[in-house]
Amino acid sequence: MIVALVDELAALTSLAMACALLGRSRASHYRAVKEAERRAGLPFGPEPAPVRPPRPTPPNALSEAERQRVLGVLTEPRFADKAVAQAWATLLDEGTYLCSMSTMHRVLRANHLAGERRRQATHPPRKKPELLATRSGQVWSWDITKLRTQVRGVYYDLYVVIDIYSRYIVAWTVQAREDSEIAKTMLEEAMGVHGIPDAIHADRGTSMTSKPVAQLLLDLGVDRSHSRPHVSNDNPYSEAAFKTLKYAPVFPTNFGSLQDARAFCESFFAYNHEHRHSGIGLHTPASVHYGTAVEVRAQRQVTLDQAYAANPERFTRSRPEAPKLPAAAWINDPSRAALIQTA
Repeated sequence: MIVALVDELAALTSLAMACALLGRSRASHYRAVKEAERRAGLPFGPEPAPVRPPRPTPPNALSEAERQRVLGVLTEPRFADKAVAQAWATLLDEGTYLCSMSTMHRVLRANHLAGERRRQATHPPRKKPELLATRSGQVWSWDITKLRTQVRGVYYDLYVVIDIYSRYIVAWTVQAREDSEIAKTMLEEAMGVHGIPDAIHADRGTSMTSKPVAQLLLDLGVDRSHSRPHVSNDNPYSEAAFKTLKYAPVFPTNFGSLQDARAFCESFFAYNHEHRHSGIGLHTPASVHYGTAVEVRAQRQVTLDQAYAANPERFTRSRPEAPKLPAAAWINDPSRAALIQTA
């Protein structure tokens, strides 16, 4: 009944006004109408979109002959490699007006001739670095990070070199600036103490790709490896070491002087002998680097065996086993062929 009243009143005013005058929700009215149509077997739901007739050709449009003439001119050798604006202006200077620039673009698009025609710069894909270390001293990774000072915009540079297998910090220095000669000296001194590695990996910073560093590694026969541009995962060990440093509870907000920064790093990098690293079986980097981790693990196993013998019921699944040392460490898990070659 109410539906008929709404429709009758809507014929005199509008549906919105009819619903307002009768105190009926428009949504309720629409639902009631659809339900009535469904029961009557009439189609309901949104009406299909009307089919629009094709747009009539504007009275000022170019004729087919004129469009072909425009196309022929724009594809002439002298205009084939020029932008539409260049061709339009050149023709205008010669006293010829064919059509507007937008019409020229439409003609070219209709014939699939629009788009960039100049040669574009191409960047060949960078080689993915793949490095494998099965013992200490094979592969080093190094990077530089900024240390905030108390002066806005002024930073100190912390250089850190890490052995990726043992996670041992083989060299570090804090300087007031980033400099390739400083990097070269640091690497040279580190190799004098710890031996020459097979490869050294770094990102593509100016010091890492500098001539002094490159020449040093070339002279010593060390393979150079660099991260791909904008791929921080290619240098995971250095990035992880910096995160460990900067997220440590003792890491200060800023440093008052270069001496303060060096003193802090000196105490922090006792990490080599104190931090039980989860990536190397909870051994210290120094223990793995200098080869004592095997004996340490054996002693750990003795302690666990004694604990098992004393209270076997506390170990419900199996005998406890000391964490194992990793067989290898890598930057970008190398291919099977690379693993075979290093076996």
